[in-house]
Amino acid sequence: MPIPMASGYQRRLWRYIDAGHRRKLRRLLRRHRQALNLSETVGHKNRTPLHRSCARQDHRTAILLMKYGADPFLLDQRGDTALHVAARQAARKGGTVYEDLFVPLRNQCPSAMSIRNRDGKTPGDLLGQTEDKWCPQEMFEDGEMDLEAEREWNRKLLGECEDEYQETWWRYEEDFYTTSPDPETYEAWADRIAHEYSQKRRQTEDRHRQKPKNEPQKPVLKLRPLLEEEHLLYEKRARAKEEELKAAKRARYEEGCSQVFTTDSSHLLRYADVPWPCPTGTAEEMAAVALHGTDPSDKAAYRRFLRRQQALWHPDKFLQRCGTRLAEQDRHRILDTVTALSQAFNRLAEAAR
Repeated sequence: MPIPMASGYQRRLWRYIDAGHRRKLRRLLRRHRQALNLSETVGHKNRTPLHRSCARQDHRTAILLMKYGADPFLLDQRGDTALHVAARQAARKGGTVYEDLFVPLRNQCPSAMSIRNRDGKTPGDLLGQTEDKWCPQEMFEDGEMDLEAEREWNRKLLGECEDEYQETWWRYEEDFYTTSPDPETYEAWADRIAHEYSQKRRQTEDRHRQKPKNEPQKPVLKLRPLLEEEHLLYEKRARAKEEELKAAKRARYEEGCSQVFTTDSSHLLRYADVPWPCPTGTAEEMAAVALHGTDPSDKAAYRRFLRRQQALWHPDKFLQRCGTRLAEQDRHRILDTVTALSQAFNRLAEAAR
């Protein structure tokens, strides 16, 4: 029997994807995942929600859908996977779409790169070029190049922190809900600082024109030292935020393990229900999250912790504990990830000998 209001939830799913309401979509997925069909196809192109988000070039929504079990291997009317759609968008639009949409999806499901559509083309064939096609040319004077490169690097750093923050913060959003606006990005902050400096400089020049000539003038503030000082503070906050995110992931991971592995439950496990250390990361990134806070210099404790993780994620033991509870549509993907994670812990244990 279908769950009551399932059709209403499904309509909301499509509406949030089309409107780009990512926060509402995340809340809907978290509360009503079992009532949603992420494999549903609509329209004359027979596209899934993941196809639709890729067609809209909404990379964060695409990653969110995959986190909750959207299948990246489903085909639309043309035989395209979501990665085919992302490749078409990247080929049309250029570098930003390639870096923001295609590359993250390719990293999430690298095996989809080998799938051919009805025209016999893989996503790589549709892309047709390497990322060198979209590398920007030198467009700035020598005196401005270093500052712009530094600002670009920090925008990417903050973007990564914000993505990590959004992946974990929604689990606690009801306890710490706030109506304050989104945090200021580094780009917006740098523009604001430059604007404020320009205003202060004009005010200072006006005061100098009004003062007698024999009165000593105060030195005009320099923009570069001001930016450097604020930048150091910005980097310090970014590092602290990243550390908090890692600690929160480790705590969430341990809590999830205790709930899923140590309780006698017959609850069906989808891919998103398994307590992965880092749901959207590689096996090495998952292992790093699990090891966060463990001191490698304390070799005895470090090895004990690794042995516990090896036992926890050993494929045979995992099947003994959870084999009968795995959702059939996610079973293959879950076991592949368990095997990769087990091998990552085995490599770490071998290196610690």
